[in-house]
Amino acid sequence: MKIIVIGCGTIGKTVIGHISKERHNTIIIDNDKDVVEKLIEKYDVMGVVGNGASLEIQEEANVKNADLVIAVSSDDEINILACLVAKKLGAKSTIARVRNPEYRRQSVLMKDELGLSMIVNPEEETANEITNMINLPTISRIEHFAKGLVNLVEIVIEKDNPLIDETLISMNKKLNTKVLICAVERKNEVIIPSGNFKLQEGDRINFTAESSSLRSFLRELNLIKSPLKKVMIIGGGKTGYYLANNLSKSRYRVRLIEVNKDKANDLAEKLPNVSVIYADGTKHGILLEEGIETTDAFVALTNVDEENIIVSLFANKLNVRKVITKIKRDTLLGMTDDLGIENIVMPKEVVANKIVSYVRAIANKRGSNVMTLYRLVDNQVEALEFLAKKREKFYNKPLKDLRVKENCLIACIIREGVVIIPNGNDYIQLNDSVIVVTTHKNFDDLADAFE
Repeated sequence: MKIIVIGCGTIGKTVIGHISKERHNTIIIDNDKDVVEKLIEKYDVMGVVGNGASLEIQEEANVKNADLVIAVSSDDEINILACLVAKKLGAKSTIARVRNPEYRRQSVLMKDELGLSMIVNPEEETANEITNMINLPTISRIEHFAKGLVNLVEIVIEKDNPLIDETLISMNKKLNTKVLICAVERKNEVIIPSGNFKLQEGDRINFTAESSSLRSFLRELNLIKSPLKKVMIIGGGKTGYYLANNLSKSRYRVRLIEVNKDKANDLAEKLPNVSVIYADGTKHGILLEEGIETTDAFVALTNVDEENIIVSLFANKLNVRKVITKIKRDTLLGMTDDLGIENIVMPKEVVANKIVSYVRAIANKRGSNVMTLYRLVDNQVEALEFLAKKREKFYNKPLKDLRVKENCLIACIIREGVVIIPNGNDYIQLNDSVIVVTTHKNFDDLADAFE
């Protein structure tokens, strides 16, 4: 496909990095000549320097023949205008990054009237992900396949977990709920495990499970705890606002600490069900004064990564049940692992993954069989949902008799709405949806998983 990315800031660079791996014909547009030149050197892309909302610049980039235009500059209005111009020129699909909460209520109208295919809001998407993490506190991450029938879940094997020292084969014999562990991160090593793989304390595991049986599995592992009630949020930016708004509509008691007085006053007006405190939430004394020792969940959302890490360490020290940390810089991820900071959210990755999933969905309509895509373990692993829509020689044969590629796992089969967590005797047939987990990149077809 021909894809044009307008805006090469933090989000734009991340999106470009992901899309470049998809082998699309990509053109980037940005006002900063140095940024464009560096990205051209780094990735297999072409570049145009200039205002991405300008008719002349878009004509230079040949937008009229674009399959998709992605406008992710830091300016909402430029993104909206850029997509409008691109649509008028003939671009087939457009995606706009829109951050302003005031535009939220208008999003449906904007999509319909301006012909936008998707509106992405990094802060809102991040807040939604954090909300899911708080709703299911023992889970680090959850994704959905097969229209919600299947969950892909990440948890950490902590001390006293009954799975410690169990092989995957013995685990499945002992548990009543059937799941498939499809990827394990152990001390920065990524493993696609076999049946003889033995789990250890500290392993970060990803498994597939039928949505309806997820809670049963967590209950068997004694991971269903009492629900979180009290949440403390540090930082009243857009993500903090969206998160507090989400949680205040549910059962949670939310305290939001914001260091800027005007912003704190504004938040207090907009969020009447939230306790907004004007104070510096990075100071230990303030955190203690505001009750961090009795809070159930702590979320660090300041604009400074180092501050978020420090206050998260303090919350961990006080044994807060769920600590979630926003990080912007990839270079700090190794540090957070070593420090025991487990629940990390990166807004740029949240947005990039959503956009790439949409790109794959378009590609699916044009020849690729990928229906859904998620990237796991710092983008080292892909989980893909394929539709078995063309006849293949490996259909109707037991999986144990097939040669699946190394570091590749058939994680789930969905047949006529029935979820199958496969063993060696199960098989794939025409019209099945099949979830594949692999460290290989750029799988476009189910056949890519087999030798």
